[in-house]
Amino acid sequence: MILLGIDLGSSSVKASLLDTAVGGVIGSGQFPETEMAIDAPRPGWAEQDPSAWEDAMARAVAAALAQAGRDAGDVGAVGIGYQMHGLVCLDADHQALRPSIIWCDSRAVEIGKSAFDAIGHDACLSRMLNSPGNFTASKLAWVKRNEPEVFSRIDKIGLPGDYLAARLTGELVTTASGLSEGVLWDFRDDGPAELMLDHFDIPGAMLPPVVPTFGPQGELSDRGAAALGLRPGTPVTYRAGDQPNNALSLNVLQPGEVAATAGTSGVVYGVSGGVAYDPRSRINSFAHVNHTADDPRLGLLLCVNGTGIANAWARRTLGGDLDYPALNDLAEQAPPGSDGLCVLPFGNGAERMLGNADVGAHLANADFNRHGRAHVARATQEGIAFALAHGMDVLRETGVDLSVIRAGRANLFLSPLFRRTLATLTGARIELYDTDGAAGAARGAGIGAGVYTEPAEAFASLTCLETIEPDTEDRPALEDAFARWTEALDRQLTAYESD
Repeated sequence: MILLGIDLGSSSVKASLLDTAVGGVIGSGQFPETEMAIDAPRPGWAEQDPSAWEDAMARAVAAALAQAGRDAGDVGAVGIGYQMHGLVCLDADHQALRPSIIWCDSRAVEIGKSAFDAIGHDACLSRMLNSPGNFTASKLAWVKRNEPEVFSRIDKIGLPGDYLAARLTGELVTTASGLSEGVLWDFRDDGPAELMLDHFDIPGAMLPPVVPTFGPQGELSDRGAAALGLRPGTPVTYRAGDQPNNALSLNVLQPGEVAATAGTSGVVYGVSGGVAYDPRSRINSFAHVNHTADDPRLGLLLCVNGTGIANAWARRTLGGDLDYPALNDLAEQAPPGSDGLCVLPFGNGAERMLGNADVGAHLANADFNRHGRAHVARATQEGIAFALAHGMDVLRETGVDLSVIRAGRANLFLSPLFRRTLATLTGARIELYDTDGAAGAARGAGIGAGVYTEPAEAFASLTCLETIEPDTEDRPALEDAFARWTEALDRQLTAYESD
């Protein structure tokens, strides 16, 4: 069987076709090739037009089919991975009523803080495992308060993946994992979080019906099939947010296993076999793709908003002629520690691991007589690695073992300097695999369609391409640089808190 995986990111949509007979990807596509636009009508806002996702999805799938030389009848099931925490407000015809408020939008931070206090910290953490923060529930409350005319027309809300699936099948449904990422799932009651809905005075009928992560979630309508060039009736059998889906793509399903990704944002994601959360809500706990009430599997998620987007900023700023391999080569020309130059890569909205502080990006300790383009390139990649290392200390406090981290050989993990810095500073062994979110969604579709008798069968062909061990020679310089970086971050946090 041929399985189609679709991965909706905030930078692009990727599609992969996986042939179960050979166990590998036979065609892939991506659109756009660079970065999808993110609109910021006001400081701290981040929005995207959902119709642009549909167009990008169609183009990516067409490219994958063309590369594989396949036609409509060859695809047996579809899986969808998608950018987490977004809000899509839909009318009864599944048309978006406004641009999607996406994951890195910061407008609802204060609403979430107020709800955390009003509902009670213990209640939020013990039942939703997170504070309401800047997640989907708080974003919907913002729409209710600030755009009542839009709110009055909402029939249902959806996460980005729910929206894409609904446009393909005509059926709007969601998952427990999806609702948990919006802080809309009550783990005590094993159902939608009435406690949160009641606080914000949001009708429960606005939430779509809940279906399993793996299993039938609708079939392609005539319209949806035509949009993708597939056969009507093709089943959608899997969906998950990008980070649970990335973990699935790396066969990270059991307690103690850890996945990482470094696309637009950077995430380290560890699986727990029981209820676990950070009392200060610096990391998040969500239902993993294989979570059930009887056999819990939670994903403990550390997120740094500005990773790939910070590296892209450095590439554009240092010269439009630089592609990413050239940027990586340029960064290697500066010494470990970048001769004291520090970059704080926090220029993409409020950072959860910093207590929802929006400190912005900063370049510190610049010396105009010493520092040049190579230092900026290296300091940016080191700063991203330092930010992840800073947050990983919080993950360790919750009991996550970070001795081995699995990642796809993609995005920032294509940079030898970045992955070497992260391994050296954290002491972790990094294992790189030839997979990504689109391939993971395809394997998820196969699990949901019953093509694989058990999840392990879906990953029989997954092999480790490369292992990165800590570099003892660079460790002293990187530890000194990390100490300077931490001092610079502390200064910015103090300034933020005093404003």
